[in-house]
This record gives sequence, C-alpha cells and structure tokens, in this order.
Amino acid sequence: MDTSEKDATDWYSEDAATFGDRVVAAREALGMTQTELAKRLGVKLETVRGWEDDVSEPRSNKLQMLAGVLNVSIMWLLNGHGDGLDGPGDEAVIPGDVRSILGEIRAVRADMARLANRLGVLEKRLRHALKEHG
Repeated sequence: MDTSEKDATDWYSEDAATFGDRVVAAREALGMTQTELAKRLGVKLETVRGWEDDVSEPRSNKLQMLAGVLNVSIMWLLNGHGDGLDGPGDEAVIPGDVRSILGEIRAVRADMARLANRLGVLEKRLRHALKEHG
C-alpha cells in the first residue's frame, strides 16, 4: 500500500508525527492559542513552545493535565495511539499531489528518526572507544 492509500489514523502515528505535532494539532483543533494553553496549564508560554517544538516534554503531572485540557488521551499524545484526533477530514478533499508530498514528508521523517537513533548508537560507541584508548 502506498502512502496515499493509508487511512487517517496514520496521520498522528509515531512514524508520521512527533509529540509536539500532536500537541499543536489537538490545541488548534480546539481553536486554542499557545498563550491560552499555557495559562490553562499554569506554565510559561516558552514551556508550551518547547513542547510543540519537540525541545522538551512535560513532566507526568503536566502531561496528564495537558491531555485533559486538550481532550485527548496521554497515550495519543505520546505515541498517536488511543483517543485523539483522526487527522484531516475526508481524504477526497486533499488533492493527490498534496497527498503525495505529505507521504514523502512522512517517509523522510521516519528516515530521520531511524538515522538519529543510529547516530546516537554510534556516538555512544565512539565515547566508549575513546575512554578505552584515552
């Protein structure tokens, strides 16, 4: 099955979206600004921006509050599974060329995640090797 045939549930999966992507999508679906979300959670605007930009993640107590305010499950925020958003409306509304581009973006994002993990393993091996020889 090519990416244009995937159903809407793939829009927010771990391979297609980050924690920050899911926070943005849920917040925007409620018509809420970052400032409003920060105020409702009792955190600074910079904190919400950090979450949405995938620079940081909330502590467990704030994660629970975030899920409640956004009306999604904690698991959906973390990995795209569970009660959350389904994705954009009817797939027929999205033109084929746009769907194709979105599919390529998903593939690149998945590749980047795999490469980032591989890079982390290599950096760890390098540090270990340098300790042994230094």
